[in-house]
Amino acid sequence: MVIWTVASEVREYWHRVVETEDSTTQERENINMRKQKGFSLIELLIVVAIILIIAAIAIPNLLRAKIAANESSAAASVRSLVTANIEYSTSYPSNGYAQTLAALGPGAGNTACAASGPTSVNACIVDAVLASGTKSGYTVNSVASSATLPAQGFVVSATPVTPSTSGVKGFCAEEDGVVRFETPASSKETSYANCLPLTALQ
Repeated sequence: MVIWTVASEVREYWHRVVETEDSTTQERENINMRKQKGFSLIELLIVVAIILIIAAIAIPNLLRAKIAANESSAAASVRSLVTANIEYSTSYPSNGYAQTLAALGPGAGNTACAASGPTSVNACIVDAVLASGTKSGYTVNSVASSATLPAQGFVVSATPVTPSTSGVKGFCAEEDGVVRFETPASSKETSYANCLPLTALQ
């Protein structure tokens, strides 16, 4: 009888031990599950706030860098067109300087010079991109100072397609080869009479 009682108590003790271990294991699993649920709302909001702060700092700098690059390209385009006009007047002295920007390029719709070779209408001096009139966020143009041949002067201009976004400065040059600019750009750059008084680019 005593042995039976002791055996019962031992069995009950082990049952309690097993239940305790099961309970402990379940609590650990619950804790692990809670840990694996992911980020809290506050943590996510902090991450979003940090990303927005970084974007607020980086985006304006990126836009300024893009504008500076476009303006540098526009000034280079003006110089290229000045050189192209001088070459045109040497090749076609009876015409003088080119009457239009298209006359300096390979011709509308052409990416290269025609098989028949350059002419005074399509001199193939500048590439098709520059001759198209739009490059790197700027509208570029070249016109003779007079329709009377041979043309004795010209004005080359470059103005931003979208002011303050694709560029700020406007550029121009005449037959003296000096690139001039204005901030912000205006219609002065496209005028033969109004380009000369603008500030020379150093």
